[in-house]
Amino acid sequence: MTKIEAIRSKIKEQGLDAMLLFSPVNIRWATGFYMENGALLVTGGGAWFLTDSRYIEAAREQVQGAEVLLFDQKSRLRDKLTGLLEGFAGIGAEEESLSHAGWNRWQEQLGRELVPAERTVLDLRAVKDAEEKANIIAAQRIAERALDEVLAMLRPGMRERDVAAELTYRMLLHGGEGNSFDPITVTGSKTSVPHGVPGDAVIRAGDFFLMDFGCLVRGYCSDMTRTVVVGKATEEMRRVYQTVLDAQKAGIDRARAGVTGAEIHAAAAAVIADAGYGACFGHGFGHSLGIEIHEEPGAHPRNQKPMPAGAVISAEPGIYLPGKFGVRIEDMLYLTAEGSENLTRAPKNLIEL
Repeated sequence: MTKIEAIRSKIKEQGLDAMLLFSPVNIRWATGFYMENGALLVTGGGAWFLTDSRYIEAAREQVQGAEVLLFDQKSRLRDKLTGLLEGFAGIGAEEESLSHAGWNRWQEQLGRELVPAERTVLDLRAVKDAEEKANIIAAQRIAERALDEVLAMLRPGMRERDVAAELTYRMLLHGGEGNSFDPITVTGSKTSVPHGVPGDAVIRAGDFFLMDFGCLVRGYCSDMTRTVVVGKATEEMRRVYQTVLDAQKAGIDRARAGVTGAEIHAAAAAVIADAGYGACFGHGFGHSLGIEIHEEPGAHPRNQKPMPAGAVISAEPGIYLPGKFGVRIEDMLYLTAEGSENLTRAPKNLIEL
């Protein structure tokens, strides 16, 4: 079943006549084609991909399962949609992606009320098919190759931003389409900031160096964090690192379809709390990822719903000691009814360079 067919099946179950998508992310997920301005309309009997002159030629070659239509100043998007929607009543739309003003504007332009239905698409996106999984794995292998090369370069005196640039360059060199997010490459006491921004700080001998990064393949994200020591680790650094590693293993052991995100998180958090660092772990165990770097459902305390089979989630517990250092270790897991498949191959032993 194609993604457009899956949308069609879901809106039929919900008693809707049509689903109207404007979000470039949702449209790319459904069609495999990215555009910044346009729409995808799916009904029980058809599908239409509406775009402007910037994308029309490529869309006609690449978009499958939907009729590709051009809109312009003479035949505007709202006019095209109004004609296509004639006779339809229940029209689902993206209440989360559209702004409040955008939602009201489209209701006014189409002359009918829209039905909040974006959760339909988000729930479908949560379950990755074989092709999506393969894209995520391909992106991860590129990131791991870049990591191997950068580890060979790390040394005292390098700036954080230099490492971010090297990771970015090498992922592009090896086939990545771009960063899945801005790399986090921080050293020393800055590693205690979970989303630290790389700057001109230089690596010093004996520092932890944390790298959180990923790339895109066919629009799909990878995500990995590794924390290494440039020099020799102290006993405290070893203790904290091992605690994070043990916590990650506990979360991975609990991760499977049918278990709530809160339960997965709790398994990892208990290890950190038992070691006396409970107050130093403030974020969730992990988030889903796919065509976006942060998707739902997540493995965090607020998620009391069972995780679906086919979800890809990060496994990234951390301990952060303000003013001293932080450690985070992150893999990606593909959830099944039996457990999880770790999509990450990069070693996790404490590396001393």
